Amino acid sequence: MRRALLFAFALFALPAVNAADLQPFSASYTADYKQLPVGGSATRSLEKNANGTWALSFKASMMIASLTEVSTLKVDKDQLLPQTYHFERGGLGKTKTVDLVFDWSTKFITGTDRNDAVKIPLNTGVLDKSTYQLALQHDVAAGKKSMTYQVVDGDEVDTYDFRVLGTEKVATKVGSIDAVKVERVRDPTQNKRITVMWFAKDYDYLLVRLQQVETDGKEYNIMLQDGTVDGKSVKGS
Repeated sequence: MRRALLFAFALFALPAVNAADLQPFSASYTADYKQLPVGGSATRSLEKNANGTWALSFKASMMIASLTEVSTLKVDKDQLLPQTYHFERGGLGKTKTVDLVFDWSTKFITGTDRNDAVKIPLNTGVLDKSTYQLALQHDVAAGKKSMTYQVVDGDEVDTYDFRVLGTEKVATKVGSIDAVKVERVRDPTQNKRITVMWFAKDYDYLLVRLQQVETDGKEYNIMLQDGTVDGKSVKGS
């Protein structure tokens, strides 16, 4: 159960209205698991490095479990180009570490996943499990209603599909926020998990809420606690 909530944390997407003009940000979140009084917290940030690349960092903790995810990326002609990806999960009796390098000159992704070697072709548009989230927000901000991404998952590239469901007001810890509601699209005959996200219209489409319902019916809700987008504090009405 705690591992599932950490996985829900890892679905976070944070603000980037224009892929060609990323802005630094930071945000913190709280989470609740409806079936049990279990709480957790997470932070995510985007910072520009001295060499012109960007570092997208995510950290989550819940009781004895922890999760860290760090991506570095470049922007080229409005495209996000992953450079490196690191994932580490600890606690819960199971650990997992993933390290990937995206070499755009040789067109290969190399690295390790649970100590197993990874080497797969790198095609235009392929993203890691963190940078696709920036692409999602870019597309939602651009008014798209359905989105598809090619994402490295293990030793293969999977297709992630999303669709916009409409707009709603979301009651957060910083007030009521106008948001765009987006759903992860899955084949119900293959995967009955439900994932829904709400992005703040007035704050560069910052994720303000995430709801995940597992195949066994257990539900997790992740809510914005506080955040800044390009130095501007997020405040609702």
